[in-house]
Amino acid sequence: MEGEKVVISGINGFVGSHLAREINNTDLSVIGIGQETEVSSNVSGIVDEYYQANLVEIWPDIPNIRAVIHLAGLAAVGPSFDKPRLYINVNSSMVTNLCEYYLKQDKKPRIVIVSSGAIYSPNQSMPITEDGEIGFSSPYVVSKILNENQVTYYRNRGLDCVIVRPFNHIGPGQGKGFVLPDFYYRLSSLKKGEHAIITGNIETKRDYTDVRDIVKAYCKLALTETLEHSVYNLCTDVSVSGSEIFNELKSVMKLDGVSYEIDQSLVRPTDAKDIVGDSSRLRDELGWEPQIDLRQTVVDFVKSKSS
Repeated sequence: MEGEKVVISGINGFVGSHLAREINNTDLSVIGIGQETEVSSNVSGIVDEYYQANLVEIWPDIPNIRAVIHLAGLAAVGPSFDKPRLYINVNSSMVTNLCEYYLKQDKKPRIVIVSSGAIYSPNQSMPITEDGEIGFSSPYVVSKILNENQVTYYRNRGLDCVIVRPFNHIGPGQGKGFVLPDFYYRLSSLKKGEHAIITGNIETKRDYTDVRDIVKAYCKLALTETLEHSVYNLCTDVSVSGSEIFNELKSVMKLDGVSYEIDQSLVRPTDAKDIVGDSSRLRDELGWEPQIDLRQTVVDFVKSKSS
C-alpha cells in the first residue's frame, strides 16, 4: 500500500479532518479537495496534496489513486426545504463529475459515496437494515437517493462504487446545528443566576456514532480488496435520547444543577420517537465495531472546546 493515494473530498469539514488523520495512520498518502483556498489548519500537517475545486463544475485531475471517499456536498436537512433545487443539483453534480472523470482513467479506484441513514422512513420496525423502507422526507434525502441511483448507474459502467449510510454523527470538532454542540453552547452561555436552557423535545432517541468510529468504517470500506455488498449501514445499533446526551454533558461541564425548559414552538410533532439502525452487515463482513462510548465522546468534545 505504501505510496498509494486516497482522495478525500470535503476534507476541511468536520468528518474530513478526522478521516484525514485516520488515513494518515496508514502508509497511504492523503489527497484533499476543498472549496477553500488552503487546507484547514486542523489537517495541514498530514495532507500530502491539496486541490481547491468547485466540484459542481469539475473534478480535479487526480489519476492513479487507490480510493476516493466523497464527503463533499450539502448536508443539513433543515435548510434543504428552502433550497431544494440547490441541494439536488449540487449533490448530484458532484457525483456525476467524480464518476465521469474516473470512467476515463485506466486505473479505477474504489469510490465510497457517503449517503445517509436519514433516507429511511421512520415509520417501520426497528432496527433498520439496508433493506428498510426509504422515505422521501426532504430535498436533502431526495438528493442522497439520487446519488445512490447514480452509483448504480456507474457500477453498471464498470466503476467500483460502494454506498455507506451513516446515521447520526457526534464527536469532537462538530459545529453548531447538532445536538451536542448546541447543548454545549447553550450551557456555556448561561448567565449568573440562570439554571435552565431552552430547548425543544429532547426525549426523542437517535442512533449516534462517534465520528472517529465512523471514519474507521470509511477506511475499511475504501481499502478492503473485495466487498460482498454495494450498500452498508453505519451506526451503533443503539439509540440514545437527547436528554441522555444533555445529562452527560452537564455532568462533564460540572453543571449538574442545570435543567432544561421545553419551548413548544421548537417541538416538531412529526419527529419520530425512536430511530435505530442495524449495522450487522458491516460488522460481520469487515469486523468493524464502535469503540467510543457516549461518555468518552462528550468528554473529548468538551476538551476540544477548551484546547
